[in-house]
Amino acid sequence: MSSSTATRSPLAQAGLTLGALGVVYGDIGTSPLYALKEVFHGGHVPLTHDNILGVLSLLFWTMTVVVSLKYVLLILRADNNGEGGLIAMLALATNAVNDKPRLRRRLMLVGLFGTAIFYGDAVITPAMTVLSAVEGIDVYAPQFHDAIVPVALLVLAGLFAVQRFGTGGIGRAFGPVMLCWFLSLALLGLPKVLDNPHVLQALNPAWALAFCLEYRWVAFVALGAVVLVVTGGEALYADLGHFGKKPIRYAWYGIVMPALVINYFGQGALLLQQPEAIKNPFFLLAPVWAEIPLFLLSAVAASVASQALITAAFSVTKQAVQLGILPRMRILHTSVRDTGQIYVPFVNWGLFAFVVLAVVLFGSSSKLAGAYGVAVTIDMTITTVMTFFVIRYGWRYPLALCVAATGVFFVIDITFLASNLLKLAHGGWFPLLIGVGMFTLMLTWKQGRRQLSHKLREDAIDLKSFLEAVFISPPTRVFGTAVFLAAEQGVTPNALLHNLKHNKVLHEQNLFVSVKHHEVPWISFDRRVQVESLGKDCWAVSLNFGFKNEPDVPEALKLLEQRGVHLDEMETSYFLSRDIVIPTTGGGMALWREKLFASMHRNAAAAADFLHLPTNRIVELGSKVEI
Repeated sequence: MSSSTATRSPLAQAGLTLGALGVVYGDIGTSPLYALKEVFHGGHVPLTHDNILGVLSLLFWTMTVVVSLKYVLLILRADNNGEGGLIAMLALATNAVNDKPRLRRRLMLVGLFGTAIFYGDAVITPAMTVLSAVEGIDVYAPQFHDAIVPVALLVLAGLFAVQRFGTGGIGRAFGPVMLCWFLSLALLGLPKVLDNPHVLQALNPAWALAFCLEYRWVAFVALGAVVLVVTGGEALYADLGHFGKKPIRYAWYGIVMPALVINYFGQGALLLQQPEAIKNPFFLLAPVWAEIPLFLLSAVAASVASQALITAAFSVTKQAVQLGILPRMRILHTSVRDTGQIYVPFVNWGLFAFVVLAVVLFGSSSKLAGAYGVAVTIDMTITTVMTFFVIRYGWRYPLALCVAATGVFFVIDITFLASNLLKLAHGGWFPLLIGVGMFTLMLTWKQGRRQLSHKLREDAIDLKSFLEAVFISPPTRVFGTAVFLAAEQGVTPNALLHNLKHNKVLHEQNLFVSVKHHEVPWISFDRRVQVESLGKDCWAVSLNFGFKNEPDVPEALKLLEQRGVHLDEMETSYFLSRDIVIPTTGGGMALWREKLFASMHRNAAAAADFLHLPTNRIVELGSKVEI
């Protein structure tokens, strides 16, 4: 959980700023490997003096407006109890319009699609960054060109293989590695800028405007490559909870942006002197003695950038599971001290399969550039839309101010998105296909759970009335405590019905526990438990978790001691109802989607594992439910 950075010591701030360099800025920090090259790569933009300055000006002002102003100044303010990211923003926006159900549903759909399309970005980023770094081989040893794809696949295989061991130790090295990377970016670009200070004229936005006015359609198409300089901007907001606003801002203004600008302008100065360097201006900045070290450092920096996206994918998946957007998955904790360090095997190897497919299918960073940008610009646009609803309905700012604050950014985002959609036939379809696939799964799971819940409520028996009827002629009471997990509070769990039917006994103590996940990141221990006595040593218990809390039911139930309910761990049994979904025609969804939901429900990770129930004290009783 993020705490206020205002009370942190300067040393702690410096440590967090260094950490932010490694985690937050890996993706955007590796964009000099390919961004400027790709603007000119297609041959649509002639490599002339004025065009080089015009494109540099576009790159600089895109970074300034999109990252410095939109994300660092505006979006970072819209935190959800200190947490950021699209899911946190979605929760803020939907809560802000709770009194407008139709608008809330539409925002939920938009937010779900943004979350789904993130997985497309999580596939393209590792493929693009690692390929770009390994393509240094083509510059320094072109005879080994055919080794680029195998080497890239080898690096990626190693990266995904080590995920199961956790990234704690590696993660601590990310900050120093990326600090070395950003210093290298500045040192590579600075000599070229000093040799040709004329390139600094590109700081004047008039060059960008002149380029756009002269080329118009070509300039619009080029925006699809220009946006590559801000890929990774979403990470600033997504990692807000890990580092806080100040370290992220210090790192951007003090280190990252200056290093990126110097390197881009250094590449521009090189192109003004040697237009043929457009083959790979980044690697050609290096003197001969630095070629091998730069190649190795680039490979490491690309791995760091990829790691940041993989870690984010694990985190987003966990949050989506707890909000009921995705089915339960096996989530392993790789650190006993840091609950944020997790490993999701299914997501890890699923991403790896698609990353390998992307590398083999496209084969080079230039071809992958066509796929890159679509997912990013969709998420950028959705974030801006969500921000409008947060500041208008959540913060109650005047309409004119909200339109002014987000309108300019929305126009810029839409322009970049429209330019990237031109690349659909040249690779843009790939991340979009992944996003649409994930969106279908998310929507099917969410609607299927709603259908299942509705069906269970139709057949449900009121818990209080049922217990009153049971105690008229009570069954045999046995020693110990029974914890019955129920999806809804106040409803008789199927597990209790089956237990009484088959075993004909009732435990000495009975807890009817419902677990609720709320649209806030964290819920403190003092609000974790709500308990109501039902008489005869029976209690209705509600456990409340935020989407970043760990849903540890046994740990949460220990808080009942303060309410006078004593639990002996060794004498407590957990009873779960396991519903088997049977798809039928004429339901709320198409039959193929009902079959898909049934399959997802059947293959979801066990609720016992998800809720951290002790494996040797679980009783599961199943029933069939037609939807």
